[in-house]
Amino acid sequence: MGLTSRRTAPPRASKQHDDGVGRAPTVRDVHVQLRDASATRLMHTRRMRALQLKALGRMLVEGEQELLDALAADLGKPAVEAHLTEIDLVKHEVDFALLHLSEWMEAHHAKIPMLLQPASAKTEPQPKGAILIIGAWNYPVQVLLGPLVGALAAGNVAALKPSELAPATSAAIARLVPRYLDRRAVQVLEGGADVSAELLGLEWDHICFTGSQRVGRIVAEAAAKHLTPVTLELGGKCPAVVLDGNLHAAGRRIAHGKILNAGQTCTAPDYVLAVGQGMEKLPEVIHRAFVRFFGRDASASRDYGRIVNRKAFDRLVGFIEDAEIDRSVRVIGGGYDAETLYIEPTILVGVDPEAAVMQEEIFGPILPILTVASLDEAMRFINARPSPLAAYLFSERPRPHSVFEDQVRAGAIAFNVCNMHAAVSTLPFGGVGASGMGNYHGRYGFDTFSQLRPVFSKTALVDTLKIAYPPYRKGKTRVVRSVNLGSAGRQDVDVKPGDKPGM
Repeated sequence: MGLTSRRTAPPRASKQHDDGVGRAPTVRDVHVQLRDASATRLMHTRRMRALQLKALGRMLVEGEQELLDALAADLGKPAVEAHLTEIDLVKHEVDFALLHLSEWMEAHHAKIPMLLQPASAKTEPQPKGAILIIGAWNYPVQVLLGPLVGALAAGNVAALKPSELAPATSAAIARLVPRYLDRRAVQVLEGGADVSAELLGLEWDHICFTGSQRVGRIVAEAAAKHLTPVTLELGGKCPAVVLDGNLHAAGRRIAHGKILNAGQTCTAPDYVLAVGQGMEKLPEVIHRAFVRFFGRDASASRDYGRIVNRKAFDRLVGFIEDAEIDRSVRVIGGGYDAETLYIEPTILVGVDPEAAVMQEEIFGPILPILTVASLDEAMRFINARPSPLAAYLFSERPRPHSVFEDQVRAGAIAFNVCNMHAAVSTLPFGGVGASGMGNYHGRYGFDTFSQLRPVFSKTALVDTLKIAYPPYRKGKTRVVRSVNLGSAGRQDVDVKPGDKPGM
């Protein structure tokens, strides 16, 4: 993502920003400004948080066409798809956060062990401070502004680094954000690997990065130098296991999940494991779904996107060419056009598990289908590889659901559908292991960008702690050890702040 480009354009926040003398602010200028705003508690009040969230919502409505045009220019994204997977998803996150903001900001009372009474305790969410959000090119609106919703709701200020691999969208966001959001609270920095590296060299209170595992390691290493917590959304090879049920419905849903954004989706089914006999028709079923979606020539469809750039295109074509050379592999589709960065929805049947296409996330409209003998074999296949961002099982039987849920390690599990869990604000979105760490969406985004701070209060009018002071004679030791400080049982009393403690 942001660290992979060799572009050397000078860092900038926006053409509209300046420091009063006509000079565009540098990365360090922006960092200092955001640090100052955080120190003044600019975003701590509910009113300020709500104002910025509402402004972000207005930006998505009033700047909608500008964003749609940019997404079409960068990825050939159809307007309906751009609405559903980018703009509308962030709008929903904004509305959801505004609806629940007061509830999320509330302190929660905690129980106090009897030995420590009279006292009161609570936990209260506090803003972490200055947040760095580094976006990805495949969903350049959603994965940049989605985390911003959680950061603003939690009362933070934020620096946004859009992906330079989606230049039109990056420029659109850099133009729109300062028109709507308080420039003290949110700043946009465009640029390539040099800007990302400079940002990562500075101290932030949290970093949220979406992108590849390789770059995720770079981000984590840079953050470790400042002991900065990170949220990493890294993708991986998400499997779809087809066991039983409506084969035609499964085929359509796998096809739809795979081909969204021309396959450039981190939760897309990366490969299919067809279990047992009776699955011979599955490749044709999925292929017919592709034809139904886009016609026999997907290049003529207004609803089908394009590959982001020539580098990604050449890599994907290499997978197709390798499969065509291997006579044991059946290629369904496989057409492409370098001039328009078009790759036809393609199915590879009978791929060797050790083939290059099975060693890394495909991130394109190519779907390998492998056959396995049983669900157990499918789960062993999945678990022998790095943990994916999501794993899908197509079956109508409860028992396989239970077994799959229990034994497969993935960022998310979904049954009989692909990708949909990522659109639900009441579910956390995030990976595990190689597919990432941390999560966001809805309340989970608020919690990610908050410090859950404990507050403990005890009166000193009467020193009831004398029983715990040295010297520890036999009787005192017996009394102290008889009380479990960590217990939440009968001996605990829930005293709320404001209650008058008994003596």
